[in-house]
Amino acid sequence: MHIVLVSDAWKPQVNGVVRNYECPIKVLEKRGHTVRVISPLEFKTIPCPTYPEISLSLFPKARLKQLLEAERPDAIHIATEGPLGWAARSICLERKWPFTTCYHSKFPEYIHERCGLPVGISYKVLRKFHGAAEKTIVTNKELGEELTGWGFENLALRRMGVDKDIFKPMKNFDKNFLDHTLKLPRPIFVCHGRLAPEKNLKQFIEMDLPGSKIVIGPGPLLEKFRKKYPKEKFNTLFTGFLHDEEMVKYIASADAFVFPSVTETFGFVQLEALACGVPVAALPVTGPTAVLGDSKAGVMSNDLQQAALDVLKIKPEVCLERANKFSWEDGADDFLKCLKPFSQSAKSA
Repeated sequence: MHIVLVSDAWKPQVNGVVRNYECPIKVLEKRGHTVRVISPLEFKTIPCPTYPEISLSLFPKARLKQLLEAERPDAIHIATEGPLGWAARSICLERKWPFTTCYHSKFPEYIHERCGLPVGISYKVLRKFHGAAEKTIVTNKELGEELTGWGFENLALRRMGVDKDIFKPMKNFDKNFLDHTLKLPRPIFVCHGRLAPEKNLKQFIEMDLPGSKIVIGPGPLLEKFRKKYPKEKFNTLFTGFLHDEEMVKYIASADAFVFPSVTETFGFVQLEALACGVPVAALPVTGPTAVLGDSKAGVMSNDLQQAALDVLKIKPEVCLERANKFSWEDGADDFLKCLKPFSQSAKSA
């Protein structure tokens, strides 16, 4: 099957949406399918306001229509609700091509956090966007229940995975990597994510924890946080962007992973930490609930500081056991089942 994936988020961006498709695409291609990703790299773009690392495609419909018609896909999947996503949706409706979508990000909550817009308004817009799809993929049943409450229909569950070729226990690296390279006192608490208002990283940084804290990742708040939270006072190191090979060493060498976000639909970084044998402390919200479930690989509590201390007792083997329950082979199976291949009449319409 020839699949076209339209996404406003793609490499060189590093985020959950990109992670969501990279590994499944590899699995699908090994099975003989072809996947063509159409991203902002093929269009004129402008930086996203308040988040310049993200590029927004300018008036992409005409060019996107040419690309889609040239590809002659068997199925179309629209990954995001940005300019490319809306243009692809419009083209598919005009051509009577069925398509699927995926709900990756809690944009209503993100927008509310940034400008105070009531979440109901944004959910109405997103309900319209996804309502035209044959299926809207969700990554866990908790998210599906939330969206059903907002009036979303035709939801389909897709299981998730983690790239175990990249994320490995610390025995695969120098066990004392952080000790002798950065000379950080233990225990070491690490958090990995985009430094943006909706990620609630402030809560982690301001925790009164023993040892050291590390915040991995780029984002619009990086320089502001470096100035506001000096290392000498808050025992916090901001690494900025790290490539996977370096980033995984920081995570695998830590004692605990702290996840303060309340707006994640899943939260890949938690699963990546577990695959490194590092326990997770998180708030009891949708993303952590999906990743940790009822396992003993982490602690979910409204008292996140205490949860961070409690997870220090968890053994790496428990974390690895939980991570091994997630497979991209299963995720690829679910993705294929959700797709709606074109009928011959639709192809020639």
